[in-house]
Amino acid sequence: MAYTKRLDGRKFDEMREIEGKVGVVKNADGSAMFKFGDTVAIAAVYGPKDLYPRFMQNPKKGKLRCYYDMISFSVNERKRPGPDRRSNEIGLVTEKSLTPVLSLENYPNAVVDVFVQIVQANAGTRCAGICAASLALADAGLDMKDLVCAVSAGVVDGKVLIDIDKYEEDVEGMTDIPIAILPRTGEVSLLQLDGKVNREELKEALELVKKVSKKIHNAQKKALQEKFK
Repeated sequence: MAYTKRLDGRKFDEMREIEGKVGVVKNADGSAMFKFGDTVAIAAVYGPKDLYPRFMQNPKKGKLRCYYDMISFSVNERKRPGPDRRSNEIGLVTEKSLTPVLSLENYPNAVVDVFVQIVQANAGTRCAGICAASLALADAGLDMKDLVCAVSAGVVDGKVLIDIDKYEEDVEGMTDIPIAILPRTGEVSLLQLDGKVNREELKEALELVKKVSKKIHNAQKKALQEKFK
């Protein structure tokens, strides 16, 4: 059956409602919340601080470490508490997505720890986590070249969708494409594929993500401005 419309009534190029907020974890050096519809991520930053053990220190630049986890009650199906193999993989993906915007050379021998918790999940959790982590790093006052905007595109039945939800994620033949963009330059810091896609569909997905990343960037800037205005 042809995929002609989205279940929640959105257009193919329309995101869910987005929202960002900073300063949500009071004892952290920086923190933020970011949401895509029902998907809600909270990120907390601790550091920069001395990296131990000392043999891991780098006198030329600091180190970024990212940890990702989904709280057990964030999903309907049963989930064991604590991180698993998928969480570790997404933590590494988050780290790789954020590293290009951080001036880690300004923090020799130091480490910056970022903890991302998904408190409510309806697909797009890694992208919400990256958006929240980027905001939290800015809230912590770290030297950054840019923010990072992330959102998942999807391809089903030849149609390219933006910001897929859990229902769409489970559609047979769906290809999930999480993408992170540096909004000022348009550089891509994350591109993953789960499924099959041709060159034209991938190109369309990238262009669509670049387009909506402006809205994500505006939401991030608004969150920062509301705290520091």
